[in-house]
Amino acid sequence: MKIAYFINQYPQVSHSFIRREILALERQGFEVMRVALRGWVGPLPDEEDQRERRKTRHVLRGVPLGLALAPVSALVRSPGRFFAALRLAMRMSRGSVRPLHYHLIYLAEACRLVQWLIGFGAERLHAHFGTNSAEIAMLARILGGPPYSFTVHGPEEFTRPMGLDEKVARAAFVVAISDFGRSQLYMRSRYTDWPKLKVVHCGLERTFYEDVELPPVPSAPRLVCIGRLCAQKGQLLLIEAAARLAARNIAFDLVLAGDGAMRGELEALIRHHGLEQRVRITGWISSADVRREILASRAMVLPSFAEGLPVVIMEAMALQRPVLSTYVAGIPELVRPGETGWLFPAGSVDELAQAMEDCLATPAHALQKMGEAAQKRVIARHSIDAEAAKLGKLFHACIEARAEAPCGGRQPARQS
Repeated sequence: MKIAYFINQYPQVSHSFIRREILALERQGFEVMRVALRGWVGPLPDEEDQRERRKTRHVLRGVPLGLALAPVSALVRSPGRFFAALRLAMRMSRGSVRPLHYHLIYLAEACRLVQWLIGFGAERLHAHFGTNSAEIAMLARILGGPPYSFTVHGPEEFTRPMGLDEKVARAAFVVAISDFGRSQLYMRSRYTDWPKLKVVHCGLERTFYEDVELPPVPSAPRLVCIGRLCAQKGQLLLIEAAARLAARNIAFDLVLAGDGAMRGELEALIRHHGLEQRVRITGWISSADVRREILASRAMVLPSFAEGLPVVIMEAMALQRPVLSTYVAGIPELVRPGETGWLFPAGSVDELAQAMEDCLATPAHALQKMGEAAQKRVIARHSIDAEAAKLGKLFHACIEARAEAPCGGRQPARQS
């Protein structure tokens, strides 16, 4: 089966979970074409991401004339489909956080995408994220592309839903990465569409944790936080909690592994509290370096205010390290307080500092037991091959259903 994957931006350091999913589907015999709106931003330290870059087509790279002529070609080829897609794009702009011209651009991008889908012979189109990528996939379907589906991660899709009910109604199926995520889709879709809403977790490859020696939890008082340096990850609160530990003369080292728009603000706050000798920011690092930072730490801390279900939590647990995180979104579905880590209310600097202090005071052998329990739990729930197999069954079920009835919700306008 030929499947096209469509992502707003790919490859990207923070999208390793998409790469793993694509590669797992290819191992199962699917032929996958990668298409992204935009290319990469910043360095790509992983060789795997560099290989993915060479395999990926980018709608907004190359000659701008191609994007400008795509709607003309679509109009000439099928006026009925084009005007049906135009009407839908205009309707999607009503109530959207983005004005009409954005949705007309989405239509132009969908016109170009359809050309590639037809040339590839795609039988299915799967988008990641329920934002503009899902809308473009929906418009491509109206223009004559294959049935589409999409994966919703959160939190952006839920804080700015942008017509999720329409995207769900027209999709063959929609994937949430956690039960919490599916509950949010229930709130934003029609009851009659609920059977389309499935849960397929993001997954880890066995090589991530099997091909390396897993040293025991170190006695050194080091914690690591992995993720984009942005407001939703809560790193500013983490620095405030670290300052409280320092004021109590508690020994610790804290590594912020990642980069992002808030780096300057974080560095200023670190200087303000005099934590330069205790807190280190790495910038973007490869998967191998992420693994090394996790293994060198007693636990991973992620004080997020908003999330889907962070892959870095899965990675830390797979490497036998406990996790300190918040009661947010799908995190409590994986992290069990007292068994595999600590959970605390998002936004509470007091409880964050207390969880860090408790973790630093816990003997290494007790943390090791928590880490081993964490590994068992994440392997059972987040094997990429098992999760990709679930997705593959959904793709096949839709194709088989088309023999009896069209799959994918509302149908596009008839060919003119």
